[in-house]
Amino acid sequence: MGRYLLAHDLGTSGNKATLYTRDGKLVASKTYPYPTNFFNGNWAEQDPEDWWKAICESTKMLLKNIEPTEIAVVALSGQMMGCTIVDKSGNALRPSILYCDQRASVQAENILNKIEQKAFYGIVGHRVSPSYTLEKLMWLRDNEPENYKKTHKTLCAKDYINFRLTGEMATDFSDASGTNAFDLNTFQWSEKLIDIAGVDGEMFPKAQESTTIIGEITKKAAEETGLRAGTPVATGGGDGSCAGVGVGCIKPGTAYNYLGSSSWVALTVKEPIVDPQMRTMNWAHCVPGYLHPSGTMQTAGSSHNWLKNTLCFEEIQEAAKKGVSPYALIDESIKKSPVGANGILFLPYMLGERTPWWNPNARGAFIGLNLTSKREDMLRAVLEGITLNLGYIVNIFRQHVPIDNITVIGGGAQSALWRQMMADIYNCRVQSLNFLEEATSMGAAVIGGVAAGLFPDFEVIHRFIAVNHVAEANPKNTAVYEKMMPVFEQSYLALVNVYEQLATLQE
Repeated sequence: MGRYLLAHDLGTSGNKATLYTRDGKLVASKTYPYPTNFFNGNWAEQDPEDWWKAICESTKMLLKNIEPTEIAVVALSGQMMGCTIVDKSGNALRPSILYCDQRASVQAENILNKIEQKAFYGIVGHRVSPSYTLEKLMWLRDNEPENYKKTHKTLCAKDYINFRLTGEMATDFSDASGTNAFDLNTFQWSEKLIDIAGVDGEMFPKAQESTTIIGEITKKAAEETGLRAGTPVATGGGDGSCAGVGVGCIKPGTAYNYLGSSSWVALTVKEPIVDPQMRTMNWAHCVPGYLHPSGTMQTAGSSHNWLKNTLCFEEIQEAAKKGVSPYALIDESIKKSPVGANGILFLPYMLGERTPWWNPNARGAFIGLNLTSKREDMLRAVLEGITLNLGYIVNIFRQHVPIDNITVIGGGAQSALWRQMMADIYNCRVQSLNFLEEATSMGAAVIGGVAAGLFPDFEVIHRFIAVNHVAEANPKNTAVYEKMMPVFEQSYLALVNVYEQLATLQE
């Protein structure tokens, strides 16, 4: 059997193809980007054919220096909660509707006319929301009946690629638990909720463990990717649960924060964490027998990116001249503003919000601007606003389990300034790993290794990771943020009616 594990992380902005050895060494990593179409205020779509092109091209990049026969197994992680409808031949019938798309608000309301929110939450571990596959499928039924009639299956992103690789249609328990149609009490598709939604239950694919070998690389896929026909492919998992594996959050007592375009705080538990206000969610873990509760915000890194593109032309130009990241220069500007951003708050709800508010109409806002406010104050306020929202999520989980240490991964974890801000706001130790952006694909690689029989269990992840940096909370800064948190909360609550009125102006 081959020496290498090939993992793909099919994310929001592109696909990251990564090659690991069996002893956990990173050999190579290639990213191939693809566009997202944002429109109509809060709609978001991608072309599945762009995903496939990214898979093929990034795989070929990695295979330039090794033989295809050296790949022991392929495994994918992918963005969750999307809706990619395909016909019986597996052809995508339209662009995929992404997790952050909020168009299905009416369909979500229709579900709540038939079942109470808490009863729904008790079945799937999530509240009714336009973010999920079930509601999106209802929207397609109501608004694109011709496409709906042709639909054979609705697939998540990595499931679509698995089909292109193997010819098999299936999903895993973690992605299934992100559809709002999967019963976490029975690990079966919920006939009750599918009936309430009024969609065809046959459109949901077979669900199985992440560590199941879904099939082998077909001859056609081999020709397009350069892989060896017959190479085994693991079912893989949703990006949240795969990241949990890749960061070592594989048993109770561990927690991590992924900081990418979206961001989440997640734990590993044996029993679900049931929040009375239903602000957090429960997912099936890629590690069999465990659940993966999380709280997810829509636009963390996306807000950071918006900040760069909107307010930081100076840093962008200087970074281009110096050959450095503009974010590093933005951090230097932020350091000119004190903790608390001189009284400016930023609400990071640029595309609605999931945890903790579950409001698709929420929007971003600067609060507290005055004639002495400086640009660096606004820059700091954006970073603080994102982190305060994540800190709010941490505090929700603290009502159920102790959290003294959080591992942070993702692009945002590269910033020492941001890591310290997280430690101060979360009031705990924040550690980062030797691999900040590979954790999700690393988790997929370990899943693939377990599926192929290369590894006995998930403890092997500790061959792959090591702690590189640790930030301890600064009590002085923490005291400032503890005073800010209730003001941050009240700022959102005060604007709820305004958000509703703004939404009517866009109708």
